[in-house]
Formats: sequence, structure tokens, C-alpha cells
Amino acid sequence: MGKIRTKTVKRAARQVVEKYFTKLNKDFYSNKRVILDVTIATSKKLKNKISGYTTHIMKRLARGPVRGISLKLQEEERERRMDFVPETSYVDQKIMDGIKVDKNTLNMLKKLETGVPRYVKYEDESKKAVVAKKRVARRN
Repeated sequence: MGKIRTKTVKRAARQVVEKYFTKLNKDFYSNKRVILDVTIATSKKLKNKISGYTTHIMKRLARGPVRGISLKLQEEERERRMDFVPETSYVDQKIMDGIKVDKNTLNMLKKLETGVPRYVKYEDESKKAVVAKKRVARRN
């Protein structure tokens, strides 16, 4: 079984990552040197635990955002994603590509007498069956 990290180690490591993110990387020994410079931990054992958890956090940050750690870089990236507006909306893109329906759906639209929109296209079911058979053949 693994060792349990105390609240003290986790809190200290999170604070170090938030303050000195630019100096840290995924290497334990270089992180250990940074932690020796910036922390005032009393024992060597505690410093090693903090640097180990710091390395663990840095590896997780490389994969994506980590809960409990607010980095300015993460916040800027999140804001950039939230502010992104596509040139054409998803619905408009689908309309431009055309909505493909089968024969039954097309007949139902015609019976409604509202007029079939020009972007609704009839797709032959026999073509779908051929494509589906090819996919099944590839799997086997």
C-alpha cells in the first residue's frame, strides 16, 4: 500500500506550485532544489515529501487543469475558451451541409404541407446498407 500524504504536505506543495510555477518542472531533483530555496520546512524528510508531491502536481498539470490550484495561465486559457465565438454556429453549419433524411421522414414532411425546406436532402437507404455491410466486413 502507498504512503498517505498529510494535509501539511499537500497544502505546502500547492502553495509552492501557485507561487513558483515558472521555476518548477516534472523532475523531482530540480524541484527539490527550488523547494530548498523557497520553503522554510524544518526537516529534510518534509522537504522531500513536499518536492515529491510538487512533482506529482506538475505532472498532472501537464495533462490538464488540477482542482484546487489556480494558476494565472489556467485562468487565461479558460477565459480564452469561454470568449471564443465560432464564425458560423453549429446549426447554421448543419443547414449549409444539408440535413439528410430517409424516405419516410421526407413523406411526413410533405404531408404536413408546410413545404419541405431546400436544405433537407433525401438519402437513399440502399446506399446506407452498402456502407454498413462494408463496415461489418472490415471488422471481421
